[in-house]
Amino acid sequence: MYAVKTEGLTKYYGDVCGIKNIDLCVEQGDFFGFIGPNGAGKSTTIRTLLGFISQTAGKAEILGMDTLSQRTEILKNVGYLPSEASFYNGMRVRDIIKLSASLRKLDCEKEAKILCKRLELDTDKKVNELSLGNRKKVGIVCALQHKPSLYILDEATSGLDPLMQREFFDILGERNRDGATVFLSSHVLSEIGRYCKTAAIIRNGEILVCKSVSELSHTGVKRVTLRGVIGEIAIDGARDIRYEGDTAGFLYSGSAESLVKRLTTLKFDDISITDPEPDEIFLHYYAREDE
Repeated sequence: MYAVKTEGLTKYYGDVCGIKNIDLCVEQGDFFGFIGPNGAGKSTTIRTLLGFISQTAGKAEILGMDTLSQRTEILKNVGYLPSEASFYNGMRVRDIIKLSASLRKLDCEKEAKILCKRLELDTDKKVNELSLGNRKKVGIVCALQHKPSLYILDEATSGLDPLMQREFFDILGERNRDGATVFLSSHVLSEIGRYCKTAAIIRNGEILVCKSVSELSHTGVKRVTLRGVIGEIAIDGARDIRYEGDTAGFLYSGSAESLVKRLTTLKFDDISITDPEPDEIFLHYYAREDE
């Protein structure tokens, strides 16, 4: 049984395509990244999976349950964090967290206190007194306090400062090691490369590729940096060429032999050839699709 499974999942808003023929299989216990730029179809996919909107075609299952006929049972076993969570402004944080637990008919007070402490969330404040980052923390506690078997998190770190992002991912890592599945939607490519085991890249409502992060990293692309370079860089297979003073850097996809031959005709003082950063790896797939 998969934690998430879709077959030909499609959603149209009138004549406008939200997502088209989405095929995903997310293994239980995976830390799955769902990558794409804003407007790519990430939130539409998630809302369709959770039964908040109805698909136009195809089907989807969460934890072996049909997303249309068994939505209530699915939501009992899922911790969902929307990209933008809304709360009653006049309520205090502790009351919102308690309400979230009571709607599930659960006592999550102990776990909620632990999460609030780790995320440095002041539960005495009213929601309308909170910054964007602290509002995000409230949503995180509500999504995590009942310790579900599946977490579906949409743009989870937006608004969080770097320290809180690290703490948040530490918590998710602990839950994942305990057997929970994490489905993380993000446009921050480095997050996916650093924390996820498997990832799917979505663009314009369609899946470009779905592989393990280690497989996605093996693109054959290298980051080349030349220092003390003289003149312009003109190398077949080089793209995203950037100059900073007498240093030139670019991504290279092609044969090593061709690169070495071309480099022998250039004048420079030093060279480094490394694997690209996670952001650059995933952008490679977008660029390839454009081509």
